[in-house]
Amino acid sequence: MGILIKNITLVPMNGKDEVIENTNIYIEGDRISSIGELKEDIKATKTIDGKNKVAMPGLVNAHTHIGMSLLRNYADDLPLHEWLTKKIWPVEAKLTEEDVYWGSLLSMVEMIQSGTTAFCDMYFFMDEVGKGLEEAGMRGVLTRGIIEEKGKKKEKLDDTRRLHKSWHGKADGRIKVMVAPHAPYTCSPKYLEDIIDLAYELNAGIHIHLSETKKEVEDSFKTYGKSPIKHVYDLGLFKLPTIAAHCVHVDEEDINILRENNVSPVNNPSSNLKLASGFAPIDQMLKAGVNVSLGTDGSSSNNNLNMFEEIHLASIVNKAVNMDAVSVPAITALEMATINGAKALLWDDEIGSIEAGKKADLILIDMDKPHLYPRHNIISALAYSVQGSDVNTVIVDGNIIMENREIKTLDVEKILYKAEKIAKDLVNR
Repeated sequence: MGILIKNITLVPMNGKDEVIENTNIYIEGDRISSIGELKEDIKATKTIDGKNKVAMPGLVNAHTHIGMSLLRNYADDLPLHEWLTKKIWPVEAKLTEEDVYWGSLLSMVEMIQSGTTAFCDMYFFMDEVGKGLEEAGMRGVLTRGIIEEKGKKKEKLDDTRRLHKSWHGKADGRIKVMVAPHAPYTCSPKYLEDIIDLAYELNAGIHIHLSETKKEVEDSFKTYGKSPIKHVYDLGLFKLPTIAAHCVHVDEEDINILRENNVSPVNNPSSNLKLASGFAPIDQMLKAGVNVSLGTDGSSSNNNLNMFEEIHLASIVNKAVNMDAVSVPAITALEMATINGAKALLWDDEIGSIEAGKKADLILIDMDKPHLYPRHNIISALAYSVQGSDVNTVIVDGNIIMENREIKTLDVEKILYKAEKIAKDLVNR
């Protein structure tokens, strides 16, 4: 007994640049049972008509800070370090667990409505994110951001250890926990070594910000005589599976280190553009064999969590920067947001493509929109024309969590009310 999606156009993202017209997808339990011809013994409890729709893997937001939705449109038009130290960090110091819970739910509503099914989040009060994730029915990696603070170093490591014990593998396996040193400029070498030891203890991956700004790289050379990437490599960080957010200011040596150590950089084009951080050399990294994925960063520096916007920007920005119209083609940008993101989150054996036997994490896009006609090339349409609001149905782990734009797992009206009320109170505390 399962879900049958009939007569659908399928973009499986299986490495073959493939579009399959007028096919069928049968979901049984939490997995994709079959694709194509229907077996006679199929007994679907739910049938979805795929006419004028495209099925593709759910999008993977490989780097975000979802509790920061409460600070959307609060502090804008500032460079990163001034933005953080003068605006964001002082307000974040006032955040409560309840604030992060409602801010996270607000972000989950936005992500579901724009086709994101899995994400990697770095923040604090991560138990609240876990609770929200369970309720929403999404898939996610929880990482408690660790910034070195005198008198609290052990406490933050212990909190990560407790978070891992409490949440890793929970929600029917939809939740993972990784270890998250914020950045090499907020953690000393000794503290980074302690964090690395903790990751080994927990058998967990790493999530870190690296080489986001020119200033960060210049400061690293002044302090350590090397780039942030070379610095953490020398400390042994990359012996663990690593998600490296940003990697904007990197040279050839950095790219080689990333490739040789299977590090997954996360490009956050909207955030990097808005904060004037620069242009990550995505095309060069991809051509070197680096697994580059996509993220939104926090909605206070984006200012949304729409992954289709990131797909679009990842492609067109790199074309302009490289003066090469072939740079980061449509299919590559889509791979960055699906299978590459799944690899970064260490989930590519289960999600990131639509294939029989994999988890049923997929989205249906309503193509019956003026901006999606004519349909000369479906791959191009997905990368360059589709809007997040075109997502009609979202399925995670075989469960329909949004259908016909209606989220079934969350009280959207209540979340919007609570988030607005809390956000206004937060900035005036």
